[in-house]
Amino acid sequence: MANLPKFDDLPNKMQYWPAAAGSEEEGLGMLRLLTPEIVADAARTQIQTGERVCLNWDIENLTPPGFGRKPFEHRIKWVAEGVAFDDEYHFNPQQSSQWDGFRHHNQPAPTPENPNRRVFHGGTTAEEIIDGNSPRIGIGFWAKKGIAGRGVLIDYVSYAEKKGIPLNALTRQTISLDEVLEIAAESNITFQHGDIFFLRVGLPKTWSKMSDTERKAYSEQSMPQHAGIEQSERVLRFMWDNHFAAVASDAVSFEVFPARSPEHDLHHHLLAGWGGFL
Repeated sequence: MANLPKFDDLPNKMQYWPAAAGSEEEGLGMLRLLTPEIVADAARTQIQTGERVCLNWDIENLTPPGFGRKPFEHRIKWVAEGVAFDDEYHFNPQQSSQWDGFRHHNQPAPTPENPNRRVFHGGTTAEEIIDGNSPRIGIGFWAKKGIAGRGVLIDYVSYAEKKGIPLNALTRQTISLDEVLEIAAESNITFQHGDIFFLRVGLPKTWSKMSDTERKAYSEQSMPQHAGIEQSERVLRFMWDNHFAAVASDAVSFEVFPARSPEHDLHHHLLAGWGGFL
């Protein structure tokens, strides 16, 4: 994916779909930036101690889940009485740590004939996704090799503590791009193409302080509130021009929700528009 245009040169800032429909390139999206050279350089320059860590939250968090999602269920069953057990799981990946794939979120793409038209990445339709025989933009394309590269952490939790800023990840608290850039400068982070951008907002800390009653009240909201990065053209330009392979956060939505600037919604641009995993 060499010679990607600058944000200001994109003919359509909502859609960058250079790959053929149904192709592996389309299914990988911005993960195509994780070339062997970039991954090897990350391993060579970033691995210092060899300590292994897991970034996943416990699978049963958040309990109870919001948005009407079914809660995690784990059953232990005898597969042969007295000899061996099997585990059976029913869970919605959105209840805890997960990647939003391209099939998760679409974007508005109105036409004169259909002002309510919406499409997924590459122009994929809901009918294609519901069709069990269509692999288009499915996670199978990137699951073959997984995601490995250089991660860069913007630790807003530590920044807020240092600045005396109260932080609640289940409000519409907004993290500005200026704060992100300040944290990056203080941390001596120089962004590189193919980086995996991490934003720490502090949801695990917020959730751990909540009572069962408060958690239940959160799950029953018709429109919950989530802290996250601002929506703006500046943020879109920052995300695109740095050519991140993916972005991630411990926040529910990554971006502030409900959106303060819907025309700059990051789910619409990153997932459906540019093929950036979130």
